[in-house]
Amino acid sequence: MNQKNLLEVDWSKIPAPSDDGAAAHLVGMTIPPLSLRATDDTEVTLSALPGRTIVFAYPRTGEPGKISLVDDWDMIPGARGCTPQACSFRDLFAELKAAGAGQVFGLSTQSNLYQTEMASRLHLPFAVLSDAKLALTRALNLPTMEVAEQTLIKRLALVIDNARITHVFYPVFPPDRNAGDVLAWLKQNRVNL
Repeated sequence: MNQKNLLEVDWSKIPAPSDDGAAAHLVGMTIPPLSLRATDDTEVTLSALPGRTIVFAYPRTGEPGKISLVDDWDMIPGARGCTPQACSFRDLFAELKAAGAGQVFGLSTQSNLYQTEMASRLHLPFAVLSDAKLALTRALNLPTMEVAEQTLIKRLALVIDNARITHVFYPVFPPDRNAGDVLAWLKQNRVNL
């Protein structure tokens, strides 16, 4: 099945993910000193970044007109919506920064090459990190799902303060509201780091 319009989604027809508790252990964890390839052609070590960092993770972005990973992708709870989620962070990027986010990153297990095309096509003002080798995913025991023999990160957003996870948004639904939810939280939880 071909990818439909990736931004126009009737969320009432998409199954919402349930809170399976798979992210409950994350608050308080320290980010391990791992480097991930970014779409701006740098290596990013999240644990070395000072201040407040937002990382939103998603299963995988699609490409308009291309064949879906699996025919029933939209019916997998939490699968659909990666492009709307990324675009919402793009659209609220300046406001997120003004509310205290020193850095914002996307994160998926897709290859850096794939992510770089997507970041350019969507005009993202932030880098997207590739965890194609699952190093960070395994180190933090991030919630995952297996689809078409691929390990994909379930959708979530992390607030990281000086390498420590201080808040987790999980599950995330609908995905296009995630950035707004993060922004509202940032405004209510300002810190001087």
